[in-house]
Amino acid sequence: MTQPTDFRRAPGGGLNERLCTALDLAASGIPVLPLRAGKVPFGNCRACASNACGGRPNMKTPGPCTCPGPCHAWAAATTDLHTINSTAWSQAWREAAAVAYHPGGAGLTVVDLDHQAAIAWAVRTLPPTQTVATTRGQHWIYKGATRSVNGVRDGVDIKSTMSYARWLGPGTGTITPLPDAVRTLAAKEASPARTAPQAVTVPAPAPVGGGPCPHRTPTYLARGLAMAEQRITRATSGVHATVYRTFLAVLSKHGRCGCLTDDHIARLFTAAQTKGETLRHCTNAWTNARTTLGL
Repeated sequence: MTQPTDFRRAPGGGLNERLCTALDLAASGIPVLPLRAGKVPFGNCRACASNACGGRPNMKTPGPCTCPGPCHAWAAATTDLHTINSTAWSQAWREAAAVAYHPGGAGLTVVDLDHQAAIAWAVRTLPPTQTVATTRGQHWIYKGATRSVNGVRDGVDIKSTMSYARWLGPGTGTITPLPDAVRTLAAKEASPARTAPQAVTVPAPAPVGGGPCPHRTPTYLARGLAMAEQRITRATSGVHATVYRTFLAVLSKHGRCGCLTDDHIARLFTAAQTKGETLRHCTNAWTNARTTLGL
């Protein structure tokens, strides 16, 4: 068993507020994990980089990974108090910018409403439930798990299984059962509505190591990017999954050597947005791909 440490206390003797929050949530049966700056999970350790470990047993494709650290994003979420308060998680808590939880692991679904129009739609369409204020909108939390899907409507994401949500407090209201309206939305592909491509907001990965990059040849890189753009634009279904897999493939080849520039990433984002992906969905897919690869 992983041994607990004394990292409930921050430097200077004060309580580590985020760790205390995580332990309290876990004690109530809610699986938790730390988030770093940018509201994203910590990258995989060297042993888990590029999913070399095979992945967590609770991931979509079950694997053998038993890494003691907070690797594999949402799949690392746990209610084990010893793990959360362990040496292996201590550095992450020191650097953590927020606490996240795995809604599906707690038998919950979060309807993430990004703006006032989305909130107005929820008020008209969904039964009242526990509500938590966010930076831009609200989280409506229901009892019952379902599939996680981004962009089911403009400004509406569903976070449940294979997903995480930031812990922003208990909110107000009484939690109610997950309505069929949300289950129906989760069963569908994301909205095909088209929007004009927006400027990319993520930086290119920093190069790792020194010396000339073997990939940085005009022909090799141009061919790879063209194939990636083509894979996205030719997708006829499952666009979300295609975009993520394409980003993952590009990053697995060029994410560590400094080949990719902001212009290259903008090309990939533009291809995805022509298929109806929003800038936020592109950014999330890029971030999730980097996290999977430990970049």
